[in-house]
Amino acid sequence: QVQLVESGGGLVQPGGSLRLSCAASGFTFRTYVMTWYRQHPGKERELVATITNTGGSTNYADSVKGRFTISRDNAKNTVYLQMNSLKPEDTAAYYCNAHRGGLVPRDYWGQGTQVTVSS
Repeated sequence: QVQLVESGGGLVQPGGSLRLSCAASGFTFRTYVMTWYRQHPGKERELVATITNTGGSTNYADSVKGRFTISRDNAKNTVYLQMNSLKPEDTAAYYCNAHRGGLVPRDYWGQGTQVTVSS
């Protein structure tokens, strides 16, 4: 059974930090590109950060560059999102995605974790 379980969300003051985790099971984690998305109320889901299967390459949305860092531990089947210098506009539901291309593409999603940045 495939599972992606996010954790680490919560309420934080502007300028603060949070570290999100996404624990994967039920599939070969090390072969999947992992991506964090977020969704603001009433808006479409947007890409935040992505990391290749080996962790050798990362990509970020312009809005989070220099503040967020994506990483992964293939031994623990976990991907992380370190979020620093948080802003109120970072408030959103954050989702973990696993993607593998090829002849039979696969996409898996977690249930999301809420991040609220407010004083």
